[in-house]
Amino acid sequence: MTDKPAGSPAPVPARKPAPKKLAAVIGSAAGAVLLFVGVPREESGRTVAATVNADQSVTVRHVSGDQHLTAYLDIVKVATACDGVTRGVKIGQRFTVAECDAMNERELVAHAEPVIACIPSLYGRPYQAAAAIDLAYNVGTAGVCRSSLPRLAAAGTWRPFCDKLLEFNRAGGKVVRGLQLRRRRAWEACVTGIVAGKTPATLDARVKAVR
Repeated sequence: MTDKPAGSPAPVPARKPAPKKLAAVIGSAAGAVLLFVGVPREESGRTVAATVNADQSVTVRHVSGDQHLTAYLDIVKVATACDGVTRGVKIGQRFTVAECDAMNERELVAHAEPVIACIPSLYGRPYQAAAAIDLAYNVGTAGVCRSSLPRLAAAGTWRPFCDKLLEFNRAGGKVVRGLQLRRRRAWEACVTGIVAGKTPATLDARVKAVR
């Protein structure tokens, strides 16, 4: 074995790659805000505010509702924390607000990347991308990519693309009201800028009216 020469520099530890930012993955800070606000509303029932920073990152602030900083069992007995995060979560774990914010963004990126890969025309389209990625939280990214959504997007038929979202309202073969409402809220986001009168300025009111 050859000795290391005296005075040679110590090896530099490999740096971990910086976590990916959702806005960069989907090509839109506005779309990232929609997801940062919408997913907590749908997954935890809590209200958050999201602000775009100069570097296109997004700062999230808790406003009201349950913030699940302690892991709990969801309705199907899966250990869950933050806003529907299950990956690597174990009962008894506690998280800080900063940790939950990072975990939430990690999960959003994990759902967004496969959806953008199979529907590349969503990149830079904040409203349609947010709606499709929200759907992936329910049916999985494979469920989105294996559906007719990629074909509809590739054809540029965005109104049928948005209408298709409304069909994903079943669990166990039965229509579930909670899923119906979630899909209708996603539809309102999706048709923004596509249907007359459905503008970004009216989106918040339109979503709140779905109940």
